[in-house]
Amino acid sequence: MTEGDKRHVIATATVVGEDKPYAVRIDTGGHALRGDEPVAHGGTDSGPAPFGLVLSGLGACTAITLRMYAERKNWPLTDVQVELRYVKADRDTGWIERSITVAGVDEQQRERLAEVAEKTPVTKVVRAGSEIRTTVTAR
Repeated sequence: MTEGDKRHVIATATVVGEDKPYAVRIDTGGHALRGDEPVAHGGTDSGPAPFGLVLSGLGACTAITLRMYAERKNWPLTDVQVELRYVKADRDTGWIERSITVAGVDEQQRERLAEVAEKTPVTKVVRAGSEIRTTVTAR
């Protein structure tokens, strides 16, 4: 990294397989999570499937960002609920449906929060995609 390089790590995760066919242990920022596939896909359903984890990250970022924004504006936001679904129409066509419910704010504030939701950090990454640089090593 050069002196003028502004790169910094935003998040980390370590995923380790378990004895169950597809179950994994996840550590991200010192927080333990699990992942798995549903029984219908050969897993044991001991944790969310990968797409569920992706949606969870998007939903968490949305709810947190809206709360932070309302807090900075001193708006009376009392609750944020985000429901998400990943829908596949066919092999090449899919999308995320996101429904946000807010409480305590007026119509104008709600409209502004809708605009802010479209600009959350995880929303931007999911929309734009992100380069993935993969290395595979032996143990």
